[in-house]
Amino acid sequence: MRIHCRVLVLALCLGVFLLLYFLGGNTADEPLLKQVVILKPEEKRNSSPSPSELGRDVAAKFAAKKPPLKARKEGKAVIKVANAKSKQRSNVGRPVTKRARAGEDMHLAVVACGNRLDETLTMVKSALLFSLKKITFHIFAEDPLAPLFEERLKQWPRSVTAKFHFTIYPITFSVGDAEEWKKLFKPCAAQRLFLPVILKDVDSLLYVDTDVLFLRPMDDVWSFFKAFNSSQLAAMAPEHEVPKIGWYSRFARHPFYGVTGVNSGVMLMNLTRIRSTLFKNSMIPSGLSWEDLLNPLYQKYKNHITWGDQDLLNIIFHYNPECLFIFPCQWNYRPDHCMYGSNCKGAEQEGVSILHGNRGVYHDDKQPAFKVVYDAIRDYPFEDNMFQSLFYPIQTKFLDTVNTLCGRIPQVFLKQIEKTMRKVFEDKVIRHARPRK
Repeated sequence: MRIHCRVLVLALCLGVFLLLYFLGGNTADEPLLKQVVILKPEEKRNSSPSPSELGRDVAAKFAAKKPPLKARKEGKAVIKVANAKSKQRSNVGRPVTKRARAGEDMHLAVVACGNRLDETLTMVKSALLFSLKKITFHIFAEDPLAPLFEERLKQWPRSVTAKFHFTIYPITFSVGDAEEWKKLFKPCAAQRLFLPVILKDVDSLLYVDTDVLFLRPMDDVWSFFKAFNSSQLAAMAPEHEVPKIGWYSRFARHPFYGVTGVNSGVMLMNLTRIRSTLFKNSMIPSGLSWEDLLNPLYQKYKNHITWGDQDLLNIIFHYNPECLFIFPCQWNYRPDHCMYGSNCKGAEQEGVSILHGNRGVYHDDKQPAFKVVYDAIRDYPFEDNMFQSLFYPIQTKFLDTVNTLCGRIPQVFLKQIEKTMRKVFEDKVIRHARPRK
């Protein structure tokens, strides 16, 4: 009797073991099917699978040969959902770039006089390296420079010239004494004040000084136009972040915007709104149009201004603060942001977006960190690998600047340009890669 009981217990244990074994084997089939679904939409299309992925794929196919009827039906449903989700993701991610390319051109204006030919072309080059939309350049140049610009720009590769249009304009001033305007502060710098009057067919543009370099797509600063409220018609960055060491807050003998004034080296301008606005001022209570305001304003303050047209812009927006949008300092990063200690928090967090090498720092050794970036972009051959021929030279040469005032914070200069290059690489190489047949 005892022997029979022991046999019965052993048989029951064996039966339970076999039942658990078969149940475990059937439930193990579904994860394998799901792994196949995950792999098929993207990985197999965009890149070669790793050995571990190949192993899972083979195992999944083997397990899927004779799946239970229920599992096969669920597998088909999952595949449809996965494909639908992958299509949805592609419609969300890729069309952003397509819409950007299909829209109207961005407009960029620059004024070049004297020996600014190479500096201006380097600025133009930096804008083209990363931007997504086409750019229309409005280049205001002295007569001797005009044919040189045209010759040099047409020498660039077709893959580059397809990304932009350009028009070259003479230096002209519609009101007042042209010679007096031309000598205001730096040669021809006052030309920017007359852009709303000259470019009547342009709605909006970005004005930059010749010593500006883009370290990310121009599209990104252009997007600030969408942040304007109904009264804002221009955008600039503060002249300084710390009032105690700011120029306007210590030395200005005229009204200026806000606490520290604004810097006009990078300036978004909604020309349509500027042309249609009457600006408040200290001369005529009823307000004046932009063109009518310029000469009387200059005549009143010409003995009190130091920085020429920038001072006039500060006076205008002192009386019309509601018309100005302020963007952060990393969009107009200058030696003042690092030579007195790092004082641009936005650049520390995100990196420099637009580098402004005023004080001539691209052409001397006073701030070599700025010069390293300028030299690398100037010397970069179009269509070369950006990491090898642009980023790595900047990174390597930056090691020689770490003991200087601005070079001691290399992440400020390198963070954004590295991020931008990675995105360009992903857009051009990874997203457009196709497996060989």
